[in-house]
Amino acid sequence: MSGQRWGVLPSLQAGGEEQMQRDRWMLDQLARPAGETPMALLRFYRWSEPTLSLGHHQSAPDRAATADLPMVRRPSGGAAVLHGGDLCYAVALAQPPRGGRRAYLDLNHWLQCGFERLGAVLRAGEEPQRRQERHCFASATAADLVDRSGRKRIGSAQLWRRGQLLQHGSIQLDPDPALWKALFEEAPPPPLAQGSGVMLEQQLLLEAKRWLFGCSPDQLAWPDPWPPAAARTSGNAATVSAMGPSDSPSG
Repeated sequence: MSGQRWGVLPSLQAGGEEQMQRDRWMLDQLARPAGETPMALLRFYRWSEPTLSLGHHQSAPDRAATADLPMVRRPSGGAAVLHGGDLCYAVALAQPPRGGRRAYLDLNHWLQCGFERLGAVLRAGEEPQRRQERHCFASATAADLVDRSGRKRIGSAQLWRRGQLLQHGSIQLDPDPALWKALFEEAPPPPLAQGSGVMLEQQLLLEAKRWLFGCSPDQLAWPDPWPPAAARTSGNAATVSAMGPSDSPSG
């Protein structure tokens, strides 16, 4: 990926359906003719209210209804994630590394570099992937990153389409203990010690320039008004129900 022209989109705080719509829109942009858009796009975001996101293939947890939370379906795979106390990232790649495992390895190394600069060592998880995991942070596969104590810190998932990749993930900063307990019947990961979400976002952007792409990004803007016509047709489908036959969500 080094040397690819890439662009960074403004960070924003919004509701679940809009966030998933914007992630899917990023992947849509890579299908435009060469020269009209960068080969890679990156953004960071937060959630305007506590929200439960579900993987494309997953059913809602049994206790989700009683928690009275907004829910949204991700275009990627994986299990349920409680958002609101996290920082999320999304990367769209027109020419990703070959295969999901290699893509996770490269993108996770970028995340590890950012955390290491802030004094934290993360490593890949080692647990097998389970089809019906209770929630995303209940286990850590090779797609995920854990701290020295084995606690999962970053959960990521992918959507592949015609050889192009969207990978997005959740970095739990300070999850709501009461909501987490109500949903998953266990304690959440402890608050992150590596500074604020703003500091972490800045460091990850620096590592994207330094390690992931090896050059500075184009500073991009979102379409205004939002959503654009393409997002109204394809993006809503990504947040609510099924994808097209060439989409391959994984987590």
